[in-house]
Amino acid sequence: MLSVLTGSRAAMSAPCWFIRSAARSLSRQSPATAPLCWRLLLGPGSANSRRSMSSKRQMDHLERTASNYRQNALYPAQVCGIVDESETVKRLRLAVHPDFSFKAGQWVDFFIPGVEKVGGFSMCSSPGLLQREGVVELAVKYTTHPPAHWIHTVCAVGSRVAMRVGGNFYFDPLPSDPSADLLLVAGGVGINPLYSILLHTSDLLRLSRSSGGRDYRVGSAHLCYSAKNTQELLFKSSIVEKCAEFPDKFSCNFHVTQQRAEVEPRLQPFVKSGRITEEELQAKVDPQRTLCYLCGPPPMIEAISNTLTGLGLPKDRILFEKWW
Repeated sequence: MLSVLTGSRAAMSAPCWFIRSAARSLSRQSPATAPLCWRLLLGPGSANSRRSMSSKRQMDHLERTASNYRQNALYPAQVCGIVDESETVKRLRLAVHPDFSFKAGQWVDFFIPGVEKVGGFSMCSSPGLLQREGVVELAVKYTTHPPAHWIHTVCAVGSRVAMRVGGNFYFDPLPSDPSADLLLVAGGVGINPLYSILLHTSDLLRLSRSSGGRDYRVGSAHLCYSAKNTQELLFKSSIVEKCAEFPDKFSCNFHVTQQRAEVEPRLQPFVKSGRITEEELQAKVDPQRTLCYLCGPPPMIEAISNTLTGLGLPKDRILFEKWW
């Protein structure tokens, strides 16, 4: 799975509008047939017909996620906003078809006209934003991988793409489900699906309070987020605001491993130097209540998973997404 974005901050431009094109319902496609469906949706001549095969090439997103759940429908979408979330990450806002839906933590297959490779990017917005405004957001880091490179060098407000939702990594509790305390552990752009889950949790808190507790009863949520430096911490201002809005429910620690500049005062209470420690995790683990979501580079996920199981957290309460 991959997630990516870049640049210096710019204002979201142009109002978002719903896509009027009819969505096409497509049967679940194998990686080999997906480009055909893309051409059917986006028009003839969209895909590059030249293909190169190599026994040494890395698996792409469709191959790596071939066994994952996917929705049947491929929906058109239109870019209606672009901002630079950091020096290396761009955030896209996309207006989507009214039938588009997803669960907090899921990703999309991202089809681009004229680009043969299909991207795989996690939503960094909440299902609540989709319900309220008809839009979703993706945060994409710059790489030379064709879909990410297109987003950073070609994509503009008004660009049209197509998306299909997939993924088994999500938080979508029913009102009758037992309350759980969330432990969210992110490395780098692995924050994207966890930020979506954090936003969804805040929406659930508001809903529960407005309904007098008749909806899902949210426990607590603690975020451990590691990056090279504070400039690479995505969504940090919003995360701090959520902690201030729900001080009895939300907490976070930002871990920086290569910080050289002085940390700005508003972030200092949340920033720790060095990697996420066993002691911090132990303070947040209750084998009966903790539900942990991990997303980041595979070595980090493996190390944190081993630490959590060593602390007594059952494996079925540790959910992870590895970013490649």
